[in-house]
Amino acid sequence: MPIFEPSNRLHHWTPSALAAGPFAGLQGGAVASLLTAEIEAQAGSRNWGTAISASAWFLRPTPMTDLRTQLSVVSEGGRVSVVDNTLWPVDEDQPCATVRVTLSRERAVEIPSLPESGLAGPASDTADPTRFPLRTRRAAHGKPWFMDAMEARAGDGTAWFRLDHAIIDGAGSLPLTSVLGPADWTHGIARPVESVVADPNPNLTVQLFRPPSGPWVGVRAETRWRPAAGLGVGSGMLLDIHGEIGRVSMSVILVPFPKVPAVEASKPVPASN
Repeated sequence: MPIFEPSNRLHHWTPSALAAGPFAGLQGGAVASLLTAEIEAQAGSRNWGTAISASAWFLRPTPMTDLRTQLSVVSEGGRVSVVDNTLWPVDEDQPCATVRVTLSRERAVEIPSLPESGLAGPASDTADPTRFPLRTRRAAHGKPWFMDAMEARAGDGTAWFRLDHAIIDGAGSLPLTSVLGPADWTHGIARPVESVVADPNPNLTVQLFRPPSGPWVGVRAETRWRPAAGLGVGSGMLLDIHGEIGRVSMSVILVPFPKVPAVEASKPVPASN
């Protein structure tokens, strides 16, 4: 079952429980994935090329309700196209999130003595995320959430994620969309302390120089926090089992830790958007 189901109107969507964040509303990575998936799904028919980067802004919490989106072409033609997509609750006028996706038509360029970079080497050097232990975390509300839509493992300084549910029907072949959900955990993977402050990211930027091969996406993350200002940043290298595929970065806003019911207070709480 996809995480977002289309309703009876074009560009209208109903989120499943797996789109939820750990507190209230939807997870930012799920929202960014939906908005990017709509753009990537049209790239072939519009001759936009391959999606190579996405920048998402989470303007306010997205409620668990029916949603509508609207695409806007900023620029198309030539080698590079830029497309925006914005999301609202169906009965509201204030947007919750927006993404800007850059797409490019690939063109081979010969550069003497410059090999392909980022690849691990022979097939025998590929990573095997299944040899690392499973990582599971529950949301503060105790209900299903976006983390439950993927298998997570960690080891050797890398967190690995495999999305087990399509964002939308047919999204399995959308490379940038498949990376955004795992990438959105970056600032939480390397957070310096747990369950002290919440650290939502108001934005998310992912850049790919090649599409992931296979379902596993790895994040080699780092964070920097400045508690006196309530700010931070998260960033990291993105990988598939063969090596590096791109980069991720986001700003981090430190806020008081949300109060949760006593029965939930002892449970580990992951990063949120």
